Amino acid sequence: MGGSLPETSDAGHVSPLTRQFIHDASEQPVIHKGLSHRVFEELISRVAGIPRVPTAVVWPREAHALEGALAAAKYGLIHPVLVGRATEIREVAKNAGLDLADSEIADVADDVDAAAKAVSMAREGRVQSVMKGSLHTDILMRAVVSAEGGLRTERRISHVFLLAAPRYDDLLFVTDAAINIFPDLDTKRDITQNAIDLHTGLGLGAPRVAILSAVEIINSKIPSTVDAACLCKMAERGQITGGVLEGPLAMDNAIDPEAARIKGIESPVAGRAQILVVPDLEAGNMLAKNLIFMGGATSAGIVLGARVPVILTSRADSIQDRVISAAIGALYGWHVASQKQDTQ
Repeated sequence: MGGSLPETSDAGHVSPLTRQFIHDASEQPVIHKGLSHRVFEELISRVAGIPRVPTAVVWPREAHALEGALAAAKYGLIHPVLVGRATEIREVAKNAGLDLADSEIADVADDVDAAAKAVSMAREGRVQSVMKGSLHTDILMRAVVSAEGGLRTERRISHVFLLAAPRYDDLLFVTDAAINIFPDLDTKRDITQNAIDLHTGLGLGAPRVAILSAVEIINSKIPSTVDAACLCKMAERGQITGGVLEGPLAMDNAIDPEAARIKGIESPVAGRAQILVVPDLEAGNMLAKNLIFMGGATSAGIVLGARVPVILTSRADSIQDRVISAAIGALYGWHVASQKQDTQ
């Protein structure tokens, strides 16, 4: 399992897998208008060029969670290992008219055991990504970050929202909006590096990274502006690699070229950011939810910094959102596994 990622499809070309996905998804009850955004189409088409990625689907005891995983399997993205009560999974599948023929089932007693089993399978190399089902996020993440038997690495674990907004050409990464509440400078370094590694690991190239604050000047009374300046200097000194950083930047001059021009900010990042590093979880969560629910963005979420990517879905996510998240987790999980094999 080595080699480079599949090439992005040419402009205007949509792969057969993507065409099938968009066509079939149109029959689902919830449709996000950003579904066919070209950046997600391109990512889905890339997954068609790799083997199906074994993925532990943790505690899929609701039809929505089970159907999302099985839909991802149907499109050739993942090989699902369903971790939960076997009788319950089969009953949910029967009632929802779902076919379990291409799935494995790991029978466990409860959601805590399911999280522990999925983490154990990832440690053993039996799966290359982990996908949240119907359990609470804190139960899954407690197993992931456990000091004994968890999936910790030397890197701080963080979350990335991937957002395809109708009025923005690039895929936007917003981080961290789900795990680190008030990150210090060292944690922000890891948050930034995790997001850069994801961007490059998905085959999207070296990203333009905006370190966000309320203003674009350094103000000692606004700590996030000082952190932004430090992160940029850390990138200059090689403590953060793989991306081009700029900050502090306010949201307008991070994504709007005209706003950056008016403010006189000359930078390859200003007005064209691909990664938005937020000051804290509250700011990031509100930004991401505004883009999703008011801006019509299609979203996916993934946890990084662990041994394998962890795909975090919400109970409110549509089937197609779950499939997109699975595609991203599969592509990055394959990349991480390939890197490990190449270094052995």
